[in-house]
Amino acid sequence: MAQSRPAKQAQQLTPFASALGGALGACFSTAVVYPLDVAKTRIQVTSSTARGKRKDDLNMLHLLLEILKEEGINGWYRGFAATMLNTFSMQYAYFFFYSFIRSSYIKRMTLKLPPGSKPPALSTVAELSLGAAAGALSQIFTIPVSVIATRQQVGRSARESSQSSKEAEPVDESLLAVAREIVREDGITGLWLGIKPGMVLTMNPAITYGVYERLKSLLLLASSANGKLTPGMTFLLGAFSKTLATIVTYPYIMAKVRIQARSTERDALEGGGNTKPKVKHPGALSLLLKVLRKEGFLGWYQGMSAQIIKAVISQALLFVSKEQFEHWALTIMHLFAKFTVRS
Repeated sequence: MAQSRPAKQAQQLTPFASALGGALGACFSTAVVYPLDVAKTRIQVTSSTARGKRKDDLNMLHLLLEILKEEGINGWYRGFAATMLNTFSMQYAYFFFYSFIRSSYIKRMTLKLPPGSKPPALSTVAELSLGAAAGALSQIFTIPVSVIATRQQVGRSARESSQSSKEAEPVDESLLAVAREIVREDGITGLWLGIKPGMVLTMNPAITYGVYERLKSLLLLASSANGKLTPGMTFLLGAFSKTLATIVTYPYIMAKVRIQARSTERDALEGGGNTKPKVKHPGALSLLLKVLRKEGFLGWYQGMSAQIIKAVISQALLFVSKEQFEHWALTIMHLFAKFTVRS
């Protein structure tokens, strides 16, 4: 018994290993559903009142088939590299900050208890607060890649849909080319478009993980499971948690995507005139008020079904695979440590 305890502690994940496992799992789940991500982004940036748009154009399956027909299989994977980079960096930063802040918080709580006492389960408020703090820190460092990925997913043809087909020319849409275009048009701050709604959206993963951890602890207390949920129950918990978080925060999700894709300026072009309007980028609140006036309350939730389908599948895959990826991350770090010692 005395020997098994240290061995168990040695296997405990550090914040670095937990972050690496979470980031690898997030990349895997995002890659699996990536075509859905492209489709939902295009639905979100398209105004339901735009000229020539039918109801079918805002349907995920119809849009996926249309992209395949017009752009080929490559259209389903527009911005894939930027999105993978964004996903890895965002999730690594989030899981690192979340694991570090959470373990530090629990350690401080444990110090106040009698020796040998089990640390109490964190309250929902505590889980949400820790998740929000981790999300805010990760957003600041990773949002430039998110802006580039959004522009690539939408595609130049969609961003410049008001121009005549005669003016369309093959252009470089690589990560660096899009970054240069953003800086040229909006300055260096253009890479941080959507940072304000992004900060509000730190509540999304906070709600997801807060609800998930809370329900998980309640289920484990109510059942005789040995500290582990079945894969099926983990999937359902992940799906429910992400759906709830998406419904609560969706208007800001849609606003952030439209700000980053500059779809409000494209709408202005479609309203008349061929020159790019020299306007200040709208904030999330002014954009939501504009959508409310033009498209009604349902406009705030345009593309939500696509967002939920993509997010739920991705999040559930992440929850199911996270432990396996954490195990691999631990193995990678052990090998790296051995390699470092030898060299």
